Amino acid sequence: MATIALIVGAGSGLSASLARLFVAEGMTVVLAARQTDKLSALSLNRVISFAVDASQPSEVNHLFEQIEQQIGTPEIVVYNAAWRFSGPLIELDPTEVAKAIDITAYGGFLVAQAAARGMLKLGKGAIFFTGASASVKGYPRSAPFAMGKFALRGLAQSIARELAPQNIHVAHFVIDGAIRSATRVEPTDKPDSFLDPEAIAQTYLNILRQPRSAWTWEIELRPWTEQF
Repeated sequence: MATIALIVGAGSGLSASLARLFVAEGMTVVLAARQTDKLSALSLNRVISFAVDASQPSEVNHLFEQIEQQIGTPEIVVYNAAWRFSGPLIELDPTEVAKAIDITAYGGFLVAQAAARGMLKLGKGAIFFTGASASVKGYPRSAPFAMGKFALRGLAQSIARELAPQNIHVAHFVIDGAIRSATRVEPTDKPDSFLDPEAIAQTYLNILRQPRSAWTWEIELRPWTEQF
């Protein structure tokens, strides 16, 4: 049976690159997002899509139940969901701040919890979290995103220590820079100054393939031009 890989918070960028690479590796790929119509527009072959609001416990549990019943237990789970907005501290809408934390961090907890239940029964698995520059640096006017990403990193570090001895590899990826897309292309005088989503996906696969005698729990990725 093919390895099942689930990507939560899927979209047209990194998630699509991961899906293509995982399919090429012979995996059964499942994509989950709030709006599945956007996933169908990606024209990805041999992938299965489900709708989910990752910040809702009932929806996350239902997602994993559906996958278990229809396909099997996910052995690889990638959490890509996030909600980002910015503004001066005194003008931030508390409701939107709560939403940012719910989707960026709380959803990560819900998905990781559901994923771990299945992986513990399998006796193996991998849970990967997509972080950002804001995971380790709080920028001005970006408190909601920083709070969510800092929390997600803390979750990853904690459960990596808890689950690694049970043969579940947990890793956090700090994507420190802008990701190239159809609408975001670097200037000709600065080649490769944006992160290539295909290259990021390859790094996820490299971490996935690590021998368990030398697992990484966190890695930072940035273009060669990025200052840090």
